[in-house]
Amino acid sequence: MKVVKTIEEVREAVRGWRAEGLSVGLVPTMGFLHEGHKSLIVRAAADNDRVVVSDFVNPTQFGPTEDLESYPRDLNRDAALCEEAGAALIFNPEVDEMYADDATTFVNMTGPSEDLCGMSRPIHFRGVCTVVSKLFNIVKPDRAYFGQKDAQQLAVIRRMVRDLNFDIEIVGCPIVREADGLAKSSRNTYLSAEERQAALVLSQAVKLGQKMAEDGEKSADKIVDAMKKHIEAEPLAKIDYVKAVDAVSVSPVTEMKPPVLVAMAVYIGKTRLIDNFIYEG
Repeated sequence: MKVVKTIEEVREAVRGWRAEGLSVGLVPTMGFLHEGHKSLIVRAAADNDRVVVSDFVNPTQFGPTEDLESYPRDLNRDAALCEEAGAALIFNPEVDEMYADDATTFVNMTGPSEDLCGMSRPIHFRGVCTVVSKLFNIVKPDRAYFGQKDAQQLAVIRRMVRDLNFDIEIVGCPIVREADGLAKSSRNTYLSAEERQAALVLSQAVKLGQKMAEDGEKSADKIVDAMKKHIEAEPLAKIDYVKAVDAVSVSPVTEMKPPVLVAMAVYIGKTRLIDNFIYEG
């Protein structure tokens, strides 16, 4: 496995693989990889002959008060995980390799990007769509892999690929959780011991909502209200949102008519965590 810094090095590697008739998978990440990322790379390695992992903390998806500077980074640790999972190449560029100083072009989306995280992080998905489009153009993969933990991101990427005619298969992969249920996240490292325990309200609320849906509750509002009530009982938790939306269009729904995405963002102390489930009937 190689770690490269430039776009040309990635393209040179991919040209070589294509000349051999090999398929290529892409796993876009912001680094500080965990078991959730590893599951994406393992899946990509099973589906493709070669896998590229991008390891890049993308500045255009962070707002001015967000954690760009403090976002955890550890390339050596990431490289060990990638190699073990079956990646062939890590693309770890500097910001000036990905964005010219005078860059003025972005990929913007309406609709699926506007609700949920798009409400409190208004520039976030413009940054995501822009950097993922750039990675698609650099790597030109057959398939790209994204986790369901970022369910709105997955829906946004699928819509972008459809609307912009990218010839790439988007593969969504299940949420990977800690033994106690907390969804794996690079931001979990921000949590104190007390906050880490408090953060379990997210996965507990997910289980509560899932059970209500599976037991036949048809009112999305009742499910969301029950989940909110459970989260609000935790003193360290502050809800950003808990909402039920159509899993494809990310538009609000009142009925549990599948597929429904029930998603949340919750602050535990100063750390913003997300979790969700998709009800498919």
